[in-house]
Amino acid sequence: MPGWRAWLFSLAVSILPNHCLAAKVAAAADLQFALAEIVADYSRLTGRQVSIAYGSSGHFARQIAQGAPFDLFISADEEYVLRLAAQGMLRDSGRLYAIGRLALLVPRGSRLTADESLSGLAAAIADGRLRRLAIANPEHAPYGRAARAALQHAGLWNVLQGKLVLGENVAQAAQFALSGSAEGGIVAWSLSLSPELARRSSAALIPAAWHPPIRQRMALTRGAGEAAIRFYDYLQQPAARAVLERHGFALPES
Repeated sequence: MPGWRAWLFSLAVSILPNHCLAAKVAAAADLQFALAEIVADYSRLTGRQVSIAYGSSGHFARQIAQGAPFDLFISADEEYVLRLAAQGMLRDSGRLYAIGRLALLVPRGSRLTADESLSGLAAAIADGRLRRLAIANPEHAPYGRAARAALQHAGLWNVLQGKLVLGENVAQAAQFALSGSAEGGIVAWSLSLSPELARRSSAALIPAAWHPPIRQRMALTRGAGEAAIRFYDYLQQPAARAVLERHGFALPES
C-alpha cells in the first residue's frame, strides 16, 4: 500500500507485545501527524509506549459510553468530552488542548483551485466542473459540522447537495479528495500541512469566522492508569503544545 494511503487506513501508532502496559488512547483523526510526533518524542524521553486508535470523535464517544477500554479520549469536539464527563464516564471535564482549523484541499491535477474565499469552488460548481466534494460526515465528525457551516456561510451548501462524498472521519474525507473519488475536500488544516498530503495537493485555510470554533478537548477516563496519566500530563507541556502549533492548531491559554 502506498505510503500516503497507509496512514489513512492505520488505526494505531503502536501495537505493543505487552499491550496492557501502554496508555490506550482514542484520538480524533485530525491529530494523526501531530500526535505521531508527540508520541515519538514522549517515548524517546521516557521509554514509555502509547497505543493510539484514530477515528471519528463521535464514534469514540459512543464506544466510551458503552465501556470501551480506553484510558484517554482526545476529541476534536469538546462537547463529546463534556457529555461523557456529565455521565460520570471520565475523571473530570478534562482540558481544552487545541482549536482546529479548516482547509480546502485540492489534489494535483484537479479541476478546482484552492483559495480561502472558496470562489474557485463556487465557479467550479457553477460551470459544472465539480462532480464531487469530500467532507467528514456532519452527523458525528466535528470537522464535518464545521465544513457544513463554512459552506453555508459561502452560500454553497444547498447547491452541493447530491455532490458531497462523506467520510467517516476527516482523514477519510482527505483520502477521498486524494484518491479521485472527489475533486477536492474540506478537511483539517493539520492534515493538509503534512508532507504526505502536501506532496500531492494544495490547500487554502478557510477563515475561522466562517464556522463555529473547533474546540478540541481531552480527558482521562475513570479507569485510566498511571501510564495514561503521565502521557496526559505530557500533552499539556510546552514541548507537546509546540508540536500541535507547528501542525496547524491554534493553542488555548495554558
